[in-house]
Amino acid sequence: MTQRPPDGAPRYPAVVPELRHPAGTFDVLPPESGRWVSLVTTFARVAASAGYGLVITPTFEDVAVFQRVGESTDVVRKEMYDFDDRGGRHVALRPEMTASVVRAYIQHRPAAPWKVWYAGSNFRYERPQAGRHREFHQVGIEAFGSADADLDVEVMALGWEYYAALGLRRIDLVLNSLGDATCRPGYRDLLLAYLLEHCAELCEEHQGRLGDNPLRVLDCKKPECRAVTAGAPRQTDHLCDDCSAHFARVRAGLEALGIAYRIEPALVRGLDYYTRTTFEYTGLALDGAQNAVGGGGRYDGLVAEMGGNETPGIGFALGLERILLACDAEGLAGDGAAGVEAFVVDFAGGEAARDLTAELRAAGLRAERSFDGRSPKAQFKAADRSGASIALVVGPDEAAAGRVTLKDLRRPPAEPGRLQRPPAEPGRLQRPPAERAGQVTLAREDVVAEVCRRVRARAEVG
Repeated sequence: MTQRPPDGAPRYPAVVPELRHPAGTFDVLPPESGRWVSLVTTFARVAASAGYGLVITPTFEDVAVFQRVGESTDVVRKEMYDFDDRGGRHVALRPEMTASVVRAYIQHRPAAPWKVWYAGSNFRYERPQAGRHREFHQVGIEAFGSADADLDVEVMALGWEYYAALGLRRIDLVLNSLGDATCRPGYRDLLLAYLLEHCAELCEEHQGRLGDNPLRVLDCKKPECRAVTAGAPRQTDHLCDDCSAHFARVRAGLEALGIAYRIEPALVRGLDYYTRTTFEYTGLALDGAQNAVGGGGRYDGLVAEMGGNETPGIGFALGLERILLACDAEGLAGDGAAGVEAFVVDFAGGEAARDLTAELRAAGLRAERSFDGRSPKAQFKAADRSGASIALVVGPDEAAAGRVTLKDLRRPPAEPGRLQRPPAEPGRLQRPPAERAGQVTLAREDVVAEVCRRVRARAEVG
């Protein structure tokens, strides 16, 4: 990486090294990027079906925006990319999306209920491993303005529907309630007293931070902490009447929709702003240590903590990298980027390729061509690599006659042993072009309509 000396001017090396993406990041190239497009477009469709609109927030914000997610969390203490910009402003790359969306809600004051979805990158400095990167990508939703338990059900059901739309079947919904300002303080004291009795048995990190937020210990994955918390008091046994009724309504709603779930008293998620409903989706086909493919919960106090009016909210974020791993584990690798539907092979000067590809694209088809006056053989190879099912061939004869030869590139070969039509004898009339196997010659003005017809017919057949 280029180093910046104290005077602020960049210092470039005398010899430029091989440039690579930074550690903990990665590039996504075609055709793999087609899977990413599919993940986001499918999520957009699912979210829009419930009235959620797209929100886009900056990739970096004032560091105070993210400090509100909890000073005791690893996200703020150890993982956030924060720095002073050239104007002396202390900013941070966003480590998660909810705080940015809450800031946007407070700043712009949209009418409630306000339901939005997002897709974007987040950044955390942590040790890279499978499904966990320093730049990672999420889709998610946030809903503001209602404390109704049925909204919790809607939010969780949309995540469930999204996984189903992707074809994932081995997804587990894990559920908990963290109570609210009425009942959580009493539970916190009860939990802290229990953990202090077992302090020497906790991992070294939590022995030193126990007083910051004892609920963090419940989220610890180290064996020593897990052994202690297995016998810890449960928040669900100490809910106030309102939180208990809310949690019961949530469970009843999920059951009414046929969404299976299991209650996990140790589920607290990694951020401090959650209240009442907290949930996580896990991929059962993934390794148990890194099997979370998404999660979220209710954050009824966060808007007020960040300077807005008292406004309840709930949402979730789903990690695209983990979802792709889950798809692979379930054998849902997908086909990547969709290939083009028509490829124009033009060895008569290139004008026909230029014009036909523009017309085909205007008609809603995916069309491609070669450049640089390549030979017919090279163009047909490119057509085959493109995945096109149709080649439109324009040679000098077709160009002079104002015609185009349409060739079916995906016509199956003849069955073994099946008689083939013998070639015409010299001097005998050839069959009309329309009858030649796998190809037909058309008037130039009829080409686009015929390609559209064939593509639609192929799609209907599947």
